Amino acid sequence: MPPPSPPPPSSPQPAPPHPPADGLLSAARRNVRDFAHALSHPSHPPTPLLAGAPKSWQRLLPYVVVLALAAVFIPVTVTVLAGQYHLDGGLAGALAVAQAAPLLMLAHRPLQAWWIIFPAHILGAVVLLGQDGGQGAAWPWTPPGLIGYLFLLLALGLRERRRTLAAVWLATGTAGLVLFLVSPEHGTDNSLLLLILGAVVLVIGATVRERGDAQRRLAEQETISEAERAQRTLLEERTRIARELHDVVAHHMSVITVQADSAPYRLEGLSDQAREEFGSIAASARESLAEMRRLLTVLRSEGTEGERAPQPGLDRLQQLVEATVRAGLPAELSLPAGLAGIPQTVDLSAYRIVQEALANVVRHAPGARTRVSISSDGAHLTVLVVNDPPERTGSSLAPRTPVETAGTGHGLVGMRERVRLTGGTLDTGPLPDGGFRVAARLPLPPAAPPAAAASVPLPPPEDS
Repeated sequence: MPPPSPPPPSSPQPAPPHPPADGLLSAARRNVRDFAHALSHPSHPPTPLLAGAPKSWQRLLPYVVVLALAAVFIPVTVTVLAGQYHLDGGLAGALAVAQAAPLLMLAHRPLQAWWIIFPAHILGAVVLLGQDGGQGAAWPWTPPGLIGYLFLLLALGLRERRRTLAAVWLATGTAGLVLFLVSPEHGTDNSLLLLILGAVVLVIGATVRERGDAQRRLAEQETISEAERAQRTLLEERTRIARELHDVVAHHMSVITVQADSAPYRLEGLSDQAREEFGSIAASARESLAEMRRLLTVLRSEGTEGERAPQPGLDRLQQLVEATVRAGLPAELSLPAGLAGIPQTVDLSAYRIVQEALANVVRHAPGARTRVSISSDGAHLTVLVVNDPPERTGSSLAPRTPVETAGTGHGLVGMRERVRLTGGTLDTGPLPDGGFRVAARLPLPPAAPPAAAASVPLPPPEDS
């Protein structure tokens, strides 16, 4: 009988998993280093609390509070240590100063104050441990020391980050546990009470601080967003003005092209050199028109087309005011007859300023009586739009509700750009009676003197 075959070799067993002890130790060491760094490095510069408050009494309030805390807790702590715990007067005074005087630092350096107050309380608990008079009294935190420490924790919660607050709370709880284990029967232990109250105070302080930080960030973001909106509105208005200017300039360039092309047929006896000059003028005008059209494609948004209707001017103001009256706004127009020779740029700008001013009245002062006045002294065109306060509703004294309660000022941005385009001035602002005034002064080109007047010679002065 053949001998039994040897059993097949067993497959190698996988190695046991690496014990997690090393990972836990490294994580613990890392957390200890983080907590130590948080306790030794304040998260804010030594600026006083409420340093950015708008009023002086608000900026002085933290100093008044810390002075009051120090003035109250130093004598109270001396009295409690000497009377209730039967400490020597000198030792009681030294402990009271070490535990309460650093409260003066809460306004600007609360973490540094904690590094003084916390060891002073531990030292005081050790001193009280050897005193017979302390039996049955609160320990290891004296009543004034516990209340003062809560003020310290509140100041920390208002200034430091969460990791620092957690490190302070853990250090406080660890110290209380060690003192309890050293003398569990000494007096009435209040370490747990301080641990609970301290957590509540730290959470309140941190919540107030984080809420204030969030409000400041929100205000900064709103300021940035408003600035970006104003800049975007400014750019959009400039683009719109550029498109309208294209229509104005294109009209004149087209006229020049037509005149230059038709001059050889309208004028008799032109030389070949003059005909070539007119042809060169027409070619240059057509090239300029082509360049403007290429630039206009850059200014226009995608999907938009050029405006085919002629640009409005002062001759359209009557229609604009009538449309405003039909919308429920009592408006009057004063437009002198015979306003001729106004450049198209000024004409268009004046119309747009009146249009935007009336739109603002409709949005912000519905029902307000409005007066539109256009005048000219030959050198300037004055555009004036003045509205009264909003109309009262019925028999009540309350004004009508505006369409928009908060303006963005974007319409005024467009007005300023149009006035600056013509080299004029703009004055806007509320009136004492609650109305609003928009006044634009646009310069006009000087009128050319009559040719006949220039050719008439002046008579010589008579000899006296």
